[in-house]
Amino acid sequence: MTKAEDTILDIPSDLDEQVSRALAEDIGGGDITADLLDQAATASGRAIAREDTVLCGRPWVDEVYRQLDPALTADWHFAEGDSVVAGSVLFTIHGNARVLLTAERTALNFLQLLCGIAARSRELAAAVAHTDCRLLDTRKTLPGLRSAQKYAVRTGGCHNHRMGLYDAFLIKENHIRASGGIARAVGRARQSQPDKPVEVEVCGLDELKEAIAAGADAALLDNFSPGQIRRAVALAGGRCKLEASGGIGDEALVEIAETGVDYISLGILTKHNRAADQTFLLD
Repeated sequence: MTKAEDTILDIPSDLDEQVSRALAEDIGGGDITADLLDQAATASGRAIAREDTVLCGRPWVDEVYRQLDPALTADWHFAEGDSVVAGSVLFTIHGNARVLLTAERTALNFLQLLCGIAARSRELAAAVAHTDCRLLDTRKTLPGLRSAQKYAVRTGGCHNHRMGLYDAFLIKENHIRASGGIARAVGRARQSQPDKPVEVEVCGLDELKEAIAAGADAALLDNFSPGQIRRAVALAGGRCKLEASGGIGDEALVEIAETGVDYISLGILTKHNRAADQTFLLD
């Protein structure tokens, strides 16, 4: 297996840190506007989807409220990963009015970002569902939010590539040059971390042959045309997994998936973020 495990229920271990950092940057020394309210005042509120989306981010929202007031618990109306139509109430909550208003922006920031990624991932996954190709994310993520964004990708039905530079080898052009060739680079990888999968970026069929001969687990086909990918699939013959990459947009996605390639990696899943349109209103 050359890719990270894809388990939708795996909650990132750094979730609480992500939330605490987000709250700290927003609240600072205190929410001076919320402090205008009576300290004992209570209120009820609801988060509403203003467009169709995929629900993603419940654990982050729950953690926002937990860190601000452990007595607060959101009453969710949908499960994580559910498709949601515009106008739906995502969750309701009741508690201290100051806390509800202080939590509003941070909770929505996480929810809107992750719903947006999950919805886009589901759209693209559906486009290639008739093939055996799996769509992968990349390391092109927002600093400090990689695990959250990759969680959203999984929730939407796409899959994770390696989490970072530590859990799989991806030997690229500069690594190959500095190492003295594909065979030497793969050999050193096997020697240094024999339990880690090894993938080699190749720029043509000759380099693909070298990667296969060296025993690479996978080859990254960099900016190959659909025709070249078909030839690569025939050449590999199942001896190693093949991943297409390089500026692949919606218009080329299906054609490339239909070539028989195992994976397509898409930076757009996490890099071109469009937050879902949502709001939070007090009753």
